[in-house]
Amino acid sequence: MLVSLESLGRHTIQMLHDVLDAFARMDIDEAVRIYREDKKVDQEYEGIVRQLMTYMMEDSRTIPSVLTALFCARSIERIGDRCQNICEFIFYYVKGQDFRHVGGDELDKLLAGKDSDK
Repeated sequence: MLVSLESLGRHTIQMLHDVLDAFARMDIDEAVRIYREDKKVDQEYEGIVRQLMTYMMEDSRTIPSVLTALFCARSIERIGDRCQNICEFIFYYVKGQDFRHVGGDELDKLLAGKDSDK
């Protein structure tokens, strides 16, 4: 369990470092890469949640400590979400396009066409 949390933390710290660097340089290419990277953080978080739920179901005495770990994992995952928000800001600032409420294929087209207006 702690290994998974540590991995999630390392991944999120790297994202935070990268997004702050992209923000300082207003680097849209890096922002798009980091934006997509959040899916991996979300998958890691979901795996941790499944693992922790299993621990709680197997032994109810672990519930207090597992809930603490669950809240920690959620907080770390939210840092990844905040990194994604910064990426959205960079994209908006550089391109003038807001894609927060765009999804699926339309989002992929918008992100893939990031170089067309430079």
